[in-house]
Amino acid sequence: MKIARIMLSAAMLLQPFQAGAREQADVLIRHATVIDVEHARTIPDQAIATRGEKIVAVGDDAEVAKAWGAGREVDGKGRFLIPGLWDMHMHFGGGPDLAEENKALLPLYVAYGITTIRDCAGDMPYDVLGWRQEIADGKLFGPRLLTSGPKIEGIKPVWKGTLETGSEADVDAAVAKLAGLKVDFVKITDSTLKPELFLYAVGKVRAAGLRASGHIPMALTVGQAVDAGISSIEHLSYAYKAGVKDEARIAADFGAGRIDRAQAQAELAAGFDPATAMASYARLRDRGVFVTPTLNIERTLAYLDSDDHSKDAFLGLIGPGIRKTYQWRIDRSAKATPGEIEARHQQYQKTAAVMPMLEKAGVTIMAGTDAGFLNSFDYPGLALHQELALYVKNGLSPAGALAAATRAGPKWFGVLDRYGSVEKGKQADLLLLDRNPLEDISATQSIDTVILRGAVQDRTALDRLLAEARAKVARWDAEMAK
Repeated sequence: MKIARIMLSAAMLLQPFQAGAREQADVLIRHATVIDVEHARTIPDQAIATRGEKIVAVGDDAEVAKAWGAGREVDGKGRFLIPGLWDMHMHFGGGPDLAEENKALLPLYVAYGITTIRDCAGDMPYDVLGWRQEIADGKLFGPRLLTSGPKIEGIKPVWKGTLETGSEADVDAAVAKLAGLKVDFVKITDSTLKPELFLYAVGKVRAAGLRASGHIPMALTVGQAVDAGISSIEHLSYAYKAGVKDEARIAADFGAGRIDRAQAQAELAAGFDPATAMASYARLRDRGVFVTPTLNIERTLAYLDSDDHSKDAFLGLIGPGIRKTYQWRIDRSAKATPGEIEARHQQYQKTAAVMPMLEKAGVTIMAGTDAGFLNSFDYPGLALHQELALYVKNGLSPAGALAAATRAGPKWFGVLDRYGSVEKGKQADLLLLDRNPLEDISATQSIDTVILRGAVQDRTALDRLLAEARAKVARWDAEMAK
């Protein structure tokens, strides 16, 4: 009897020790197939443990589940786990009156599996900088927000929300201001910026330890911008321009006023040369310059004459003020002649055809949508999935397209050690999909669960985000109709 009591006491003492020996996570995803995006392979029957915002264990399900307990388990059986998606080119804007409508877009990105966005400047840069901090502090729900703050431009530019520069001293002051704002990168546009100041600004930005992206002036070649230190080329049309055999001559003629913009564009459209393009793309690769195609908006605008968007369900998720900004491009497109429409279609097709050439040359393609105000029917969240589908349609593999949306962004920002793969120590920004995106890129839309900074958003929660957004827009529409 005494021996039995001793054995019982020993067993009771041992139980807490055994329970304590099992590590505790916040979330445990069981039996998932992990997509190794870097190597384009699947790893079946994996368990992933997260604690706080970090992944703390990844491995064979039985082994991880034995070593780790969790407050919440997520069933990944029959599903595929990928890193969170990054939209590396979007915009907030439309003026201060539309601040709330822009802020309401943030949950849409999460609902579509996008865990990081890069704001490429609009006309409310200081609002966006505030949202960036609120999200980081956990006071505002949304994806991780990286922003350029106010863009660098010339004097009296077309675009609002800029730092106007007409001299090198102005550029110096603008770069110092942006560094003081702790922007994540710098955007430079060219509506009135002098070409020589564009090159000077790129150099000053790089000297300040920041990355530069932007719109390259017509009077410069893409190669000149690359030599100055530009970090990414936004929009595939610039990559097409880099493949034009007479690009330098056309740029010089435009800069000297010997040809106007329309003639320069016509000559560029007709002058693409594959050998020139491949040499230019090798230079982009060697200099580490990424290309953000924004192909979805290119296609959408090219075919506004034939595609009817009036019944798009997503319009119910976009505030009336932002929808109104779409009209500018719609009206401009409606004025095109049949010849101009056909030329627009052809130019889109020719531009899209450079995608596999970039991949073949080893250029890093970075997924971005240009979604936001002004850009008609280019919907925040959904547009990234449409962008990836166009990459595959125009020659990229599903693995290449997936890498453009999961690894290229972290690589550009120099944070691949923390993002871009499902590994121990990486950020717990994850998507659980019902289908394999390596087989069909449209599978990125088959989202079962989003894990954002370690917090689980299951399908019910994601649907609730969409329902709340739709209800909010309906209220705004009703108020406007009064």
